[in-house]
Amino acid sequence: MKDTKLNTSIEFIKGIGKIRAKILKDEIGVKNCFDLLNYYPYKYLDRSRFYKINELTDSNIYVQIIGVFKNISYKKSGNKYRIEGVFFDGEKSIKVLWFKGLSWIEKSIILKSKYVLYGKLNWFENSPSFIHPDFEKFESFRKKSINLQPVYSTTEKLTNSGISNKYFIKIIKALFNFLGNQFDENLNESLNKKYNLISPKLAYQNIHFPSDKKSLEDARYRLKFEELFFNQLKFKLTHSMVKNNSSGYYFPNVGINFNSFYNENLNFELTSAQKRVVKEIRKDFSSKKQMIRLLQGDVGSGKTIVALMSMLISIDNGYQTCLVAPTEILAFQHFNNIKNSLKDLAINIKILTGSTKRSDRRIILSELFDGSLDILIGTHALFEDNVVFKNLGFAVIDEQHRFGVKQRSKIWKKNNPPPHILIMTATPIPRTLTMSLYGDLDLSIIDELPPGRKDVITVRRKDSNRLKVFGFLKDQIKKGRQIYIVYPLIEESKKMDLKFLKDGYESILREFDQNKYSIGVMHGRMKTPNKDFEMKQFSEGKTDILVSTTVIEVGVNVPNAAVMIIENAERFGLSQLHQLRGRVGRGKYDSYCILMTKDKISDEAKIRIDAMVETNDGFRISEVDLKLRGPGDILGTQQSGILDFKIADIIQDENILSDASKDASKLLKNDPKLILNENYNIRRFILNNPINKSWKEIG
Repeated sequence: MKDTKLNTSIEFIKGIGKIRAKILKDEIGVKNCFDLLNYYPYKYLDRSRFYKINELTDSNIYVQIIGVFKNISYKKSGNKYRIEGVFFDGEKSIKVLWFKGLSWIEKSIILKSKYVLYGKLNWFENSPSFIHPDFEKFESFRKKSINLQPVYSTTEKLTNSGISNKYFIKIIKALFNFLGNQFDENLNESLNKKYNLISPKLAYQNIHFPSDKKSLEDARYRLKFEELFFNQLKFKLTHSMVKNNSSGYYFPNVGINFNSFYNENLNFELTSAQKRVVKEIRKDFSSKKQMIRLLQGDVGSGKTIVALMSMLISIDNGYQTCLVAPTEILAFQHFNNIKNSLKDLAINIKILTGSTKRSDRRIILSELFDGSLDILIGTHALFEDNVVFKNLGFAVIDEQHRFGVKQRSKIWKKNNPPPHILIMTATPIPRTLTMSLYGDLDLSIIDELPPGRKDVITVRRKDSNRLKVFGFLKDQIKKGRQIYIVYPLIEESKKMDLKFLKDGYESILREFDQNKYSIGVMHGRMKTPNKDFEMKQFSEGKTDILVSTTVIEVGVNVPNAAVMIIENAERFGLSQLHQLRGRVGRGKYDSYCILMTKDKISDEAKIRIDAMVETNDGFRISEVDLKLRGPGDILGTQQSGILDFKIADIIQDENILSDASKDASKLLKNDPKLILNENYNIRRFILNNPINKSWKEIG
């Protein structure tokens, strides 16, 4: 399709005009021909079947009948009029009612003429009727050969403005007349042949006005493949440009710090997955190109050790390094663990957070600027402009989805050229989502847990079992274990019938004698020193039970904590449940996660709870989560814009996505700049399509 036609405002399409064009733009974002052409029906009504009135049941929703109007008449109810008609199919009659457009209805219906009546059935006292059905003369309907009628999403404002489903059908037909034959082929010949793809014009015609189910499926496949192909091509082109155009620091040496740590301080054997990832990072460090690598690993898989070893390589090559965490609790945990791991090594490591004292902050910034500070660990405070490194060579961002895009990009600007970047996440991401969200990054996965790490025993317990659960907790405390109890809310909510921390804390105090048990409490509204005190008490084993909100969700490491109670577990997402469960099972003891729920829960909640009980594999859980919530919600709304496909569905269309990704890789391997004649269509689409303006760097 020529670019000039693609960008034409819809106000120039017959039947639209300026007023309705503005309404369509404001309500559904349709502003030009491209938008309207790609505003696909969300379902299709089967107009191929005709029913007899005597075979209708209350399971029928939309039905189509051939017959004649035996009579129509005005009826009055109060001050309002309606038209009632009697429609006869040759064997039985059905009542038809209209409350609007009465004069037009009266003029349009010719008694005893043959009509096709179509609409939604209304049932009252076991008798069916139609309210405001569509009707059309049989001869006129027969000429159209309509089998599947498109249905477009609409809004109340659109409907009130006369923009109905009929109107959409009308203007999209007008759009095809306007475009004529100007539909460009965006793929190359080899892809079309390989997948037997129909032409773009036929695909668009059949997605809007399919003649049958086969033509609809062919259209869907063509449009899905093209959308996913260019999605993957975009990521791979971006990745290629970053690799080719961004120089990076050269870290050829594995020196004294790395070797001392590996040989003397590391008191366990790395897993084969950890060793593989370290090798991948070392290869990047030696490439003289900037590394931007995503490291995925389940809770407790050992990502931090991999990050630390990579940081030591940076230091051995004369560069500073930093680690950014989303919360102070996690930042301090990283700081304490790394400092302990690096004991006896001459490495200067400091922590910077929002609560760092002014005097300490001055020292940190001074050492950072003169290069005497090797490792800086911190929170969002590291993004501030006055945090200036002498030579930042490597940055680690933990749980990156908790930071905004603008925040993360500030780390890139801390040095020129930018530092190597390792992005870590303990939120397992399904393969299809990774391809569509992080296709421009190199990917490393730690897919095994360290030896000796036990699976957490997960069970569901109902509120009615609470006394037995309390008995189990007392037995665990007798054995010397510690317990988390997590609540979704701090205070009672008027809108939600949920357990809340304050009430829960009081009930725990009533059940567990404070002369025998030590109970702590922690939540997000507490001041940082108070939270740190409670967490330190628990970490040092001075607290038996820590009652908390989800503030302990990420990264907290207490090996002696062996039981996690999650109240109202049915109200938590799968990812969060899995993260919370990851706080236990970090030591040598059998560990338990008890999911407390109401006696009756929804079907979707049951699927989540069952998934948690059945497996500890975060990647399997993430697949269930993706199917339940959809891609836009897995990592939060910040990411959802990247996944706004018009027709493809990365869950249902995983095989198409996989094929498209492989073909995009193969294409760029053979033609990195898309300069071969056979790929002219693909290059033109990338450069001309309004959604792809940022790709022009390939030129």
